[in-house]
Amino acid sequence: MRKSLIASTAILLSMGTAASAADISDGKVKIGILNDQSGVYADFGGKWSYEAAKMAVEDYGGKVAGVPVEVVTADHQNKADIASNIARQWYDTEQVDSIMELTSSSVGLAVQALSKEKKKITINTGAATTELTGKQCSPYGFHWAYDTHSLAVGTGGALVKQGGDSWFFLTADYAFGYSLEENTSNFVKENGGTIAGSVRHPLATTDYSSFLLQAQSSGAKVIGLANAGLDTANAIKQAAEFGIVAGGQRLAALLFTLAEVHGLGLEAAQGLTLTEGFYWNRDEESAKFGKRYFDRTGRMPNMVQAGTYSAVTQYLKAIDKAGTDDADAVSKALHEMPVNDVFAKNGTVAANGRMIHDMYLLEVKKPGESDVAWDYFKVLATIPGKDAFIDPAKSGCDLVSQ
Repeated sequence: MRKSLIASTAILLSMGTAASAADISDGKVKIGILNDQSGVYADFGGKWSYEAAKMAVEDYGGKVAGVPVEVVTADHQNKADIASNIARQWYDTEQVDSIMELTSSSVGLAVQALSKEKKKITINTGAATTELTGKQCSPYGFHWAYDTHSLAVGTGGALVKQGGDSWFFLTADYAFGYSLEENTSNFVKENGGTIAGSVRHPLATTDYSSFLLQAQSSGAKVIGLANAGLDTANAIKQAAEFGIVAGGQRLAALLFTLAEVHGLGLEAAQGLTLTEGFYWNRDEESAKFGKRYFDRTGRMPNMVQAGTYSAVTQYLKAIDKAGTDDADAVSKALHEMPVNDVFAKNGTVAANGRMIHDMYLLEVKKPGESDVAWDYFKVLATIPGKDAFIDPAKSGCDLVSQ
């Protein structure tokens, strides 16, 4: 009798394993990392996010629900049409189950919309616009590392409190720049500040002279750089040539990460205030992760790369929890599971797909204050997730009608 019970249990267990594996489409899980690998955001995310994704898969054991996990990547060249074509091909002919990273908001919105149509999971770690979890939200779309609202609360809030109560914006002329300017403007005004004006510049422009002269002549105490990557770095360099900071105005780098500080150098970047969702030298756990990533890539991760590691890991956990890679089941699991990893502690995923986690207000150290390579930041404050992100109930997302 006992032998019969053991045999029956073994059969049931083997059937459960087979059923679990059978519920994985194509006998594998395939994740696509789609981002800018040759333009202004190549260091912001780029191939370094691809490495973070592969590292996450390797750390998970290379398999999920008994099947292998594969990571592929492509360069969308910061063009929404190219990104959509790649995503469509991945979904239709290359059995990609989920697309992640998606640097640049126009790309993030386009691929999330396509993925909603195809019932595929997207996890944005590189795009910034709050529209991803706002009016253009999706039941299959998730926003992970940061957004324009959290940047505005962090950097914008700090400078207003320090007396920077009049602003002029130098804004990248596409969805991300508009969103970042709008969010920061609203926060400045809510706290009693004023907006002196704004000017928009093309993505990847090399000459900021006319834009900076307008900002300088505005008399605003703070010039908000509502751009990112090399655009921000080049604007900071040219602002120094015009003596803007020497003349008493402050520069606010509204989306500037460890990668761009490294490229710019401490001499030029010192004193900048910025906000990230991750800093490798924040605590012992993040430092150990940073070292492992450095040994692999020769650089430390910023919030986009660490966020991609987190997103891939959580996606695999969700597949294990659901027992399938079916998008509806995985989406349900992602919404239910807390996020506890090197990137976030006690993170929660709201109904609109926004992952709520702490953000960090940082100041770039002076050259003499940095003792270790890539140790560029002082942590000025931790911004609780409930304060950093828009209340999901007020985000404008209406999944019920979808």
